[in-house]
Amino acid sequence: MVAAPVSATGFMDLPVPPPTDRIVIDVVTVNGTGCPPGSAAVAVSPDNTAFTVTYSAYTALVGVGATATDWRKNCQLNIVVHVPQGFTYAISKVDYRGFASLVGGASALERANYYFQGQSQTAYVSHTFAGPYGDDWQSSDEVPVAALIWAPCGALRNLNINTELRAMAGTSDTAHTTSFISMDSTDGAINTVYHFQWAQCPH
Repeated sequence: MVAAPVSATGFMDLPVPPPTDRIVIDVVTVNGTGCPPGSAAVAVSPDNTAFTVTYSAYTALVGVGATATDWRKNCQLNIVVHVPQGFTYAISKVDYRGFASLVGGASALERANYYFQGQSQTAYVSHTFAGPYGDDWQSSDEVPVAALIWAPCGALRNLNINTELRAMAGTSDTAHTTSFISMDSTDGAINTVYHFQWAQCPH
């Protein structure tokens, strides 16, 4: 097979089809107030184009029933993606989903970043929601091809994923109301999806 031209980053400018070999993801550590032990699960899509993180206890809360620290929750996932020889990957898009219930005057924030062990962190990308709001929410972060951060070829590097939720009281009446934002799996369909972009390593 003729090797495709590589870009200045050392990888192809055009995406290649995902490898057909099975991708295995090992979860090394899960830390944070939004993901206590046993409450976060990672699964790889059958076609190797994405992986999904499902949460069952990731809710930031303010107002009645909330403690002083419930307004901000975070989760750091440290995973290893085992890819077939000759391939590397980058995260090209992330879809975050959840549910929010915000009274008038309150607001909520979801923000996230990720980076490979030994590389610079990506900038945090934030999404805000303003009350009154009571519905599912979804936000997507897409990375331009030129800005993709690739896993090093031939090396196993941990991928760190940091997410954060905040519920902010603002002008709402916290003595009589409750506002919250969740990234969770109460209906089995609310989750976070990380989309792979694949490239072939230079020979």
